[in-house]
Amino acid sequence: MTERNSWNYRNPCLTMHQPWASLLVYGIKRIEGRSWPAPIRGRLWIHAASKVPDEATVKAMEEFYREIYAVDGIYDLKFPENYPVSRLLGCVQVVGCSKREELACWKEVSEGVRLEALTDFCWLCEQPQKLLVPFEMRGNQGVYDLERKIYEAAVRGLAPVESPLPIKFPLPNPRNPFSLKPGSIFTRFPESKATEMEKSSALSSAIAGAQAAATQFSKKDQSSHNDAIQNRNIINAKRIGQFESKSWENNKSPAGNFNKGSNRGTQLFVKQGQSSYSEHDGRISSHNQLPRAGSNQHLRPPSKVCKSWTITVGIDLCSSLER
Repeated sequence: MTERNSWNYRNPCLTMHQPWASLLVYGIKRIEGRSWPAPIRGRLWIHAASKVPDEATVKAMEEFYREIYAVDGIYDLKFPENYPVSRLLGCVQVVGCSKREELACWKEVSEGVRLEALTDFCWLCEQPQKLLVPFEMRGNQGVYDLERKIYEAAVRGLAPVESPLPIKFPLPNPRNPFSLKPGSIFTRFPESKATEMEKSSALSSAIAGAQAAATQFSKKDQSSHNDAIQNRNIINAKRIGQFESKSWENNKSPAGNFNKGSNRGTQLFVKQGQSSYSEHDGRISSHNQLPRAGSNQHLRPPSKVCKSWTITVGIDLCSSLER
């Protein structure tokens, strides 16, 4: 199975809150729930976010997995001794993605796995591996690439994990790693319906507890994904911005003089430039020295915020091209 994917990640990594991150790397958690479909197939590195989990959340999630594994006859679960934060923990193999309602009625997998369908999209994970010594590092939003040095060190420190109940998700087309995607299960089994199993009060309570624990981050999930996409756009915009900054230094207007024929470009600069992120000091800076829209004054950024101006220029150029 290729580890290349539609987003062209080299070594994709996902930052997750604890205790979910460790539960996934230890092979107890088999479904990673998100509000957006999995953009990758193959190895996905798992990084634990910096937020220390509270005892109530850890207790709720451990109880949830005890109950759903008991449905499949597994009663002896060994949970992680601790849940470290700000660490690269290990990796899993993402073999597919399905919608929640699809996974709930997928009779080819065990009932316990189906009960993990708690979110809109379910990333199907196999073959967990953990780092013998978790690496301390900072995470990022959405799916992102590991730095090469970190990857090269991490890949040498992996150890297999003995899952309580190893699972193998069947691909509709073994030759196509993306064949198991949202909608594919309903296509294969159009008459499939979720089985109504009789849930004990303990199981129902555990499911409710897991859902309540997950909701504290669910609203941030989609915004983090959108921020990650925006960050990728900013990186591409920087490349354009670096080129445009040379024009500023030579006291020339950017390519495609915005003062000729239309003041749309100037308006974009004013709108974005009023308050933008200044990368040189990590603070918000105001561009009060920008010329007004429609004026013939030469556009030239203040020298102290040249770097943030460069980012702004790049973003606005991309925005104008997209429109």
